[in-house]
Amino acid sequence: MESCSSGSSSGSMNGGGYNNKKGGKSSNGGGSYGFNFRVWIFRLSTSILVWTGIIQLTSMVELWHPHLPKGWPTACIDRPLHTSDDIKNSTNFSIVSEHQFSPHSPPSLLPNRVYRSNGYLRVSCNGGLNQMRAAICDMVTVARYLNLTLLVPELDKTSFWADPSDFKDIFNVKHFVNSLRDEVRIVKSLPKKFNRKTRSTMYSMPPVSWSTEKYYTKQILPLFRRHKVIHFNKTDARLANNGLPLELQKLRCRVNYQALRFTPQLETLGNKLISILKKSGVFVVLHLRYEMDMLAFSGCTHGCSVKETEELTEMRYAYPWWKEKEIVSEKKRLEGLCPLTPEEIALVLQALGFARSTRIYIASGEIYGGERRLATVRAAYPNLVRKEMLLSQDDLRPFQNHSTQMAALDYMVSAASDVFIPSYDGNMAKVVEGHRRYLGFRRTIQLDRKELVDLLDLHQNNTLSWDEFSDAVRHVHERRMGQPTIRQVIPDRPKEEDYFYSNPQECLGP
Repeated sequence: MESCSSGSSSGSMNGGGYNNKKGGKSSNGGGSYGFNFRVWIFRLSTSILVWTGIIQLTSMVELWHPHLPKGWPTACIDRPLHTSDDIKNSTNFSIVSEHQFSPHSPPSLLPNRVYRSNGYLRVSCNGGLNQMRAAICDMVTVARYLNLTLLVPELDKTSFWADPSDFKDIFNVKHFVNSLRDEVRIVKSLPKKFNRKTRSTMYSMPPVSWSTEKYYTKQILPLFRRHKVIHFNKTDARLANNGLPLELQKLRCRVNYQALRFTPQLETLGNKLISILKKSGVFVVLHLRYEMDMLAFSGCTHGCSVKETEELTEMRYAYPWWKEKEIVSEKKRLEGLCPLTPEEIALVLQALGFARSTRIYIASGEIYGGERRLATVRAAYPNLVRKEMLLSQDDLRPFQNHSTQMAALDYMVSAASDVFIPSYDGNMAKVVEGHRRYLGFRRTIQLDRKELVDLLDLHQNNTLSWDEFSDAVRHVHERRMGQPTIRQVIPDRPKEEDYFYSNPQECLGP
C-alpha cells in the first residue's frame, strides 16, 4: 500500500491525475487514481459494516441484560426511620436514579426471527392489570417455545371492573412488536386466508394452570397442527413458577421489563406524577388493598359495621362466578389471609418507625368507607396523598372510568418509589415487588399479616406495651425488605410457591 501511495503522488498532487505541464492525461497517474479510489471505497464499506454490526450487537445485549446492582445487598431495620435521610441510609439497596418509565431513544430494529410458524395463538387475558401483564409474558414465552405466531393479546372487559380498554390503550403496541421481533412474530389480526368459518368456529380452551414446557409440547402443539388457530380463553398462571429452562425464564423477564411499556400518554402522566412526588424528597407508596370488591370476595369484614358486613356479603352472593360464599372472617384474618385495615396499617407504619412527616402515596382504587376509614391513617400521617390530589382534572380526564389505565399510573409510581408497602399480597403487590427487585432490589416491605394480626391484638388488649409491640414488628420484618432471596419451591403445590413474577431470580444475577 505504501508503494502505491508514493507511485501516485506526482500525478494526484499535480492535478488529480492530469499532467498540468502538458495539459494531457497521465496514464500511470490515472491508473493509480482508480486503484486508490477502489481502496478507499473498500475501506469505507468495511467500516460501515463493522459499525453496523457493533450497533446491532449492543442493542441486543441491552435488551437481554438489565441494569443490575453491583452486589447482592442485605438490609434490615436497625432503628426507627425518622427522616428522609434515615430511609435512604438504613438500606444498602441500589437506587436507580432515572425513572424506569422515562422515554428512551428507540433501539435499532432487531432482525426478524425466521421460522416456520406452527399456527396462530389468540389469547384473551383475564383479571386486572397485573394479572394480565404476567399472563402476556407467559403467552409470548409459549408462542416462542412452540414457534407460533401470536395475535396482539386481548384484555379482559368482563371482569368486576368492566374496563373497555384494549391492549393499545394501555401498552405501546409498536414497541411490543418490534422489541420482540427476533423472538416471536406478533400480528394484529389473522391473515385473510382464514375464512369466516375458521374465525367463528375457532378452537377455544384454557391451558392447564402451572404447566411446564413439556405440557405445551406434548398436549398443545399437536392441537395446533390439527386446528392451525387456537384461542386460549384464560391465561392467568398458565406457566409454572419453577422448573422451566433458563432461556424461557429470561424471556419472561424480557417481555415484562423491556417489551411491555405503557403508552406514551400514560408514561408522560406517570412521569409527571413521579416528578411531583420526588420534589418533596423521599416518598413511600402504600398499596392499600381495601376496596369493596376485595372485601366482598375475600369475606374479610374485620372493622366493618354490621350494615357494611351485610352489604359486602350480598355483593359476594350476587356474583355467581365467585364460588366461595360462606366465609368466617375472623378465622381467615387469624390465618393472615385478609388485607390489613387502614387502622391496622397506621399502627404498623408507626411501629416500623416511619416519621409523621413521611409523604405517603396511596395506590389503590376507592377505599371502602372513604375518608372515614382513612381518618386514622391521615391523623398519623398528614402528608397522605393520592393521584387525584396531585394531578388536575384535565390531566386525569382521559383515563377516568378506565380502572386499568388508572392502575397503570399507580404501577409506575409504585415501581419508582423509595419504599413500597402492600397491605395484601395480590397480583399488583407481587408484580411490583418483582419489578423493584429487577430495578436494583428497591426496598419493598412484605408485611407478615399472620404475625401482625397476633401482635396487633396483643397490643390493643394491653398485653404488649407500645415499645414491645414496635420492637416485635421490626424484628418480624428484618428479612422481609425485598432483599435477594431464593424463590421457594413446593413440589405438587404450585399455588403455594413463591410467585415467579415477585422474585424472578433467574434474571437478577450476572
